[in-house]
Order: sequence, then C-alpha cells, then structure tokens
Amino acid sequence: MSESAKVLPKVPVPAINVESKPFWDATAQGRLLVKRCRTCRQVHWYPRSKCPFCHSLDTAWEDSPGTGVIYSFSVMRRVDPPYAFAYVTLDEGVTLITNIVDCDLDALAIGQRVKVVFRDTGEGCAIPYFTPA
Repeated sequence: MSESAKVLPKVPVPAINVESKPFWDATAQGRLLVKRCRTCRQVHWYPRSKCPFCHSLDTAWEDSPGTGVIYSFSVMRRVDPPYAFAYVTLDEGVTLITNIVDCDLDALAIGQRVKVVFRDTGEGCAIPYFTPA
C-alpha cells in the first residue's frame, strides 16, 4: 500500500444541523445512512427531508451496507501527500463524492468495488471514505 494513500488532508468537521444530525450521529457509530422516500421508494443523496423525485416530505433514514463501485476518480498528485478524489455509486444507486483511502493510488480503476470506512473527526462524528473491497 502506498504510504501517501494512508494520509488525507485535514477535513473540517461538517456543519451539523437538525436535518443532517441523524446522518452524522450514525457515522460516529460506523454506520452509513441514506434517505429513502416512502412515497416513491427512491433512495436519494444527499440526505434531505424533501424527496427530489416526487417532492414528498415522507422520507426515512435507512442503513446502507456502504458498498458500491468507483464511478469516476482523479488522483491529486500536486499535493503532499497525494490522494484520490472520487465519485462512488452505492449499490442502492446513488452517487456521492468522497475520497478513496488505504490503497495503492496507481491501482484504482473505474468500476472497482469499494466499501465504506470511517475516520473519526474527534468531534462526535466521522467522515465516510471508501477503500477497495
């Protein structure tokens, strides 16, 4: 494993509000949550109370297994240490922006299976990243 893939730039603690608090509380427990609309049954990302598909306010949090594939990625090499920035499509069908960690940056590939890992912020929540499965 590339030493540079082990370290990420410091990420600021996210702004947590009433709507996002359940998501961030779950990350502290090592759980990834997504929102599902109870009306049209669509999963959506980013988690919000109003469904972007049918505009229903009847949405609910549900646990995600946190597995998916790399949709697209870029390795940032003009920083020290280099890191991978990626779009990951979860098995539920939603795509999110993240970093790929704990890997050989030169071995990453579009379509590669990944799984979620969490990095504690030290402030009551964790940041979800992904690593090759």
